[in-house]
Amino acid sequence: MKFSNVRLLVNDYRKCFDFYTQQLGLEAVWDIEECYASFKVADGIEGFAIFTSNLMASVVGNADKIQPIGFREKVMISFEVDNVDESYNAFSAKGIKFINSPMDIPSWGMRVVHLYDPEENLIELYTPLVIG
Repeated sequence: MKFSNVRLLVNDYRKCFDFYTQQLGLEAVWDIEECYASFKVADGIEGFAIFTSNLMASVVGNADKIQPIGFREKVMISFEVDNVDESYNAFSAKGIKFINSPMDIPSWGMRVVHLYDPEENLIELYTPLVIG
């Protein structure tokens, strides 16, 4: 078995695609109109994608069900950045709203900050703490 990617199932494909490319600056490898996109996550490596939820629901027999809302997060996308504070400031200047402010979590060995994408998928930006 070979890992391919983590794929978020989204309702508003274009809004999410624009968020990940224009707001977060990820480079799209594929953009199949209103359906599927994959993004480079590290040195040309794909590993993150979005896909239209309604298309997947019909394939797996869930077309009559709705997505749950109002629950605790079930998935989180984590990106390592060079400097959490610089990323926080740069993304805030682009209008991205954060859930919290950058903070050190020594027990995790990270400095982190969190935000949501347009469909409230949790995103973490982190920088490893230098412990010494």
